[in-house]
Amino acid sequence: MPNNGSLSPADVERLLTDRSAAARAETVEKIAGGMSENSFSDTERQEAEEIFRLLVNDAEVIVRQTLAETLKSVPDLPHDIAKSLASDIADVATPMLSFSSALTDEDLFEIISSKSDLHQMAVASRAAVSEALSEKLAETGSEDVVATLMGNEGAEISEATFEKVLDQFGESEKVNAPMVHRSKLPITVTERLVTMVSDKLRDHLVTHHDMSPGMATDLILESREKTMIGFIKDGASHAELVELIDQLYANNRLTPTIILRALCVGDVDFFETAMAKYSNIAVANVHILVHDAGGNGLKQLCEKSNIPGGLQEIMKVGLEVATELDFDGTPGDRERYRNQVIERILTHFEDEFDGENVDYLIAKLGQSSMSGSQAA
Repeated sequence: MPNNGSLSPADVERLLTDRSAAARAETVEKIAGGMSENSFSDTERQEAEEIFRLLVNDAEVIVRQTLAETLKSVPDLPHDIAKSLASDIADVATPMLSFSSALTDEDLFEIISSKSDLHQMAVASRAAVSEALSEKLAETGSEDVVATLMGNEGAEISEATFEKVLDQFGESEKVNAPMVHRSKLPITVTERLVTMVSDKLRDHLVTHHDMSPGMATDLILESREKTMIGFIKDGASHAELVELIDQLYANNRLTPTIILRALCVGDVDFFETAMAKYSNIAVANVHILVHDAGGNGLKQLCEKSNIPGGLQEIMKVGLEVATELDFDGTPGDRERYRNQVIERILTHFEDEFDGENVDYLIAKLGQSSMSGSQAA
């Protein structure tokens, strides 16, 4: 190819007569490069396209590979050339399937239905994948194909498709890990995933995705089992708590309701660390404020943190009960502690705070009662 980018008769002659696959591939790269750089005249472009139509059937894979790799990003590549290359073996088709905008959804549907996992994975990795294509890939694809789709932020995936994937591959970490790390998930999918993933992935779900406040609180407290009042107080566990609080805060998951519910089941460490984050005050100073005998410290802290007045009162009662009670080390002490806190709060306020929190606290009492009767 001459330096000016024009299509040389000598290059065409070499391409058609040279028996060396490597030499033909080099010439293909030159000609196809001229197409991708849009340096051809209209006549040269037409000539090049005719050459490509011959080369898509070249016996040497390296020639077809070079053609596909060089033409994959040409936006106005003739459809028949793109389709031929995309329908080739995976080594040839992958660049076209992954990048070419000359392919339609109908072309890709056909590929998904008739070609290998490698072809399907290339489709699943495209910069943009429509909901319909995602659904088709989820229905017919292997674990590797679906894992690739879940890891592609450019793929539009409907709630129904997520549900199908969970039905078939929910127990596969290869699939559910990239699903958990997607930037957005429907709340129904998040809450289903919770029961299927590892503790590490579950923590990511809680800190990065929407779920019902009750479930979020339950998961946070479950992960905090070893750092409850009276248990591990070492630096490592506090560092883990700070990391959890930071993640919740960064992703707008550290709500006043979650902070309140943590307090209601006895997790004062979580409460104080969360309030320190909210108010940008050291945890040690928060501890002093919340245990101020006159109650003004907690009020000032809540006001600085923009905690509504109604929740301030509930927090005050919760802290009073927490100060009076402690774990006694006998079996079931945590449940007894939690129930005393909840009962005191319910008795103190009766109908004076929002129904969602009342329902949550009553549900907690109910769960404890059920577990107690089963144990008996």
